Amino acid sequence: MKKDHTQRRDGRPAHAWASPPTDVRASDDVVDLWRLPLGWPPRDAEQFRQTLSADEAERAARFHFARDRDRFTAARALLRAVLALYLRTEPARLRFTYGPHGKPALAGDAAGGDAAAALRFNLAHSHELALVAVARAREVGVDVEHVRPDFATAEVAERFFSRREAEALRALPEGRERVEAFYRCWTRKEAYIKAKGEGLSFPLSSFTVSLAPGEPAALLGCDTDAGETERWTLVDLEPGADYFAAAAVEGRGWRARTFEAGMNLFERL
Repeated sequence: MKKDHTQRRDGRPAHAWASPPTDVRASDDVVDLWRLPLGWPPRDAEQFRQTLSADEAERAARFHFARDRDRFTAARALLRAVLALYLRTEPARLRFTYGPHGKPALAGDAAGGDAAAALRFNLAHSHELALVAVARAREVGVDVEHVRPDFATAEVAERFFSRREAEALRALPEGRERVEAFYRCWTRKEAYIKAKGEGLSFPLSSFTVSLAPGEPAALLGCDTDAGETERWTLVDLEPGADYFAAAAVEGRGWRARTFEAGMNLFERL
């Protein structure tokens, strides 16, 4: 049985993740964010595997533990199912290309044609949840992290955060408040890096995001380009208890829709 992830970390209900409409379409002023549970029973694994490409199946096989392999397989299969809804095609027909630092895109000469080429998307998964961001003609990045207090240390912050972020983190009381600030910072930074698609060539310490309690998600500064703060919008997501998540979206003037789905995605195709 899948776990319920619909509660916030403080125990209150998370913001609504609704069932998607029958006819899902991408548009220039909308960013869709999908919440996809990964804790599926083994009987569903074969259906997931059938949609993967040979290189995705090879990547899945590299995982040492079956649990990690199954979660990776489910995440990739559900990503395909989400994108297939927008393109009115079958998940297995989609073909991906990859940028110089590994960011995936849909091949325009595969299923979906020009519509596929215009679609932008990003996938993140952690523990038993995956998130997918989908937009049209604007770059997006998303990150989700299952909370591990032993990871949220000053040593990690000093290594990967900007000086300004590390100082802001140290100013907070030790314990839950600091752990939550750490994960707000981490997910916002990862979402931004993934949206840019530059991977480790763009150091995490070279830009600063907000992290203090009650402070809106924002890119506060970038050492290499001051204009980045106006180019990107950061938003926090509430995928459920013991998770932090954020999305980075290129530009302004857009609105977000939040959807939740699982195996029913395949039933709609």
